[in-house]
Amino acid sequence: MATCDEVRDNVKKYYGSRLESSCDVQTSAPSCSVSRSPLPKSVKDALSQVHPEVTKKFFGCGLPFPAKLEGCRVLDLGSGSGRDSFAYSKLVGPSGFVTGLDMTEELVAVSRQYIEYHQKEFGYKEPNITFVQGYMEKLNEAGIQNDSVDVVLSNCVVCLCPDKKVVLQQALNVLKEGGELYFSDMYASKVIPDHMKQDPVLWGEGMSGSLFWQDLISLAHSVGFSTPHLVSSSLIVVYNNELKAKAGDISYASSTYRMFKLPKSRVMSKATVTYKGTLADFPDQLDFDSSHSFKKDVAVEVDGEMATIIQSSRFSPDFKIQISDKPDKSSSESTPKYCHLNPFLLADKLGFSVAQCSKINK
Repeated sequence: MATCDEVRDNVKKYYGSRLESSCDVQTSAPSCSVSRSPLPKSVKDALSQVHPEVTKKFFGCGLPFPAKLEGCRVLDLGSGSGRDSFAYSKLVGPSGFVTGLDMTEELVAVSRQYIEYHQKEFGYKEPNITFVQGYMEKLNEAGIQNDSVDVVLSNCVVCLCPDKKVVLQQALNVLKEGGELYFSDMYASKVIPDHMKQDPVLWGEGMSGSLFWQDLISLAHSVGFSTPHLVSSSLIVVYNNELKAKAGDISYASSTYRMFKLPKSRVMSKATVTYKGTLADFPDQLDFDSSHSFKKDVAVEVDGEMATIIQSSRFSPDFKIQISDKPDKSSSESTPKYCHLNPFLLADKLGFSVAQCSKINK
C-alpha cells in the first residue's frame, strides 16, 4: 500500500497540474454537485457570484451548504480554487469569517487572486476570507486553533486522504462545542482492496480512498462525533473503461453527511421539538437530513442524540425544545440501526433491500 506521503504527493500533482478543469475528471463526481432538490435562493445567489475562472477549477462532488451560516466562523477543508469558500463568504456575511485550507500550492494561489474581486462583488468593506496552505491532518500547524470554528465544511477531499480518522479527529478538535462537520464525499459499496490503493490515478479520482460507507459511522464515533446524518446521495458513474475495470464490482456514491461535536457532559433524553420557522430560506419546513424533516409549528418527538444536537448547536434558537425526564436508553449509540444512513439505499439505484442492510449491520 502507498504511504501517506506518497498519496499526498500524488494528489498534489494530480490536482495541481494534471487537471485543468472539472471536465478532466474521469467520473461524474463533479456533476453530482447538482442538487436533486431546489437549492435555497441564498445559495444559488452566492454560487452565481463566484468568478467563472474559480468555478472552472471546481473538483467537488456535492453541495455542502448547510442552513444558518450567517455570522459563523467556517473552515473549508480542501478548498481548492475557492468556489465553495467564496460562496460561504457571501453566506456568512461581513460578521462571519471563512478560512479555506488546501495542500496544493497552485490552487491556493488561484484562490488568493480572487479575494479582492469577491470582496467588491459582495459589497464588503474588507475581506472576510483567507486561504492557507496546509494539511487536513495538521490543522494547528496551519494556524487553525482548537475550539475556534463553528462549522467545518468539505467537498470531496476526505476521500483523497489515506488517514481519515486523523482528519475527523482534527475537525473535531477545532470545532467549538455544538459545532458541525458538514461534508460531501465519495463512498464505496464495500471496503476498497489494498491492490487498488497502489494506483495513483485511482487515488487522484477519489476511488482508492473512498470509505466503505459504514466505516464512516464507526470512525465518527471513535473520535467523539455524533452519529453521522445522511443528507443527500447520488450514484457516481465512472466514465473511463480502464478505471471501471479496476474498480470491478465496487460502486461509488457522492453523499453528504453532517455530524456534530456534542457536549462532553450530556444526558441522552428524548425530546419533543417544534420548529419555529425562523430560518429565512426555510419558513415552512426545515429538512435537517434525509430522515428528519421539521414543519413549522408541528411538534416532533426525537431521540436523545438528535435532541442533544438541536439543543447544543446553532439551531437551538430555532426550536422549542421540551426534554423528557427519562433518559433515552435506545439512542443510536447503544443500539445502532444504520439502514437509513446507507447512501446507496438513498440513491435508490442498487436495489439494496432492508433485509440485505440488516444482514450487513449484524
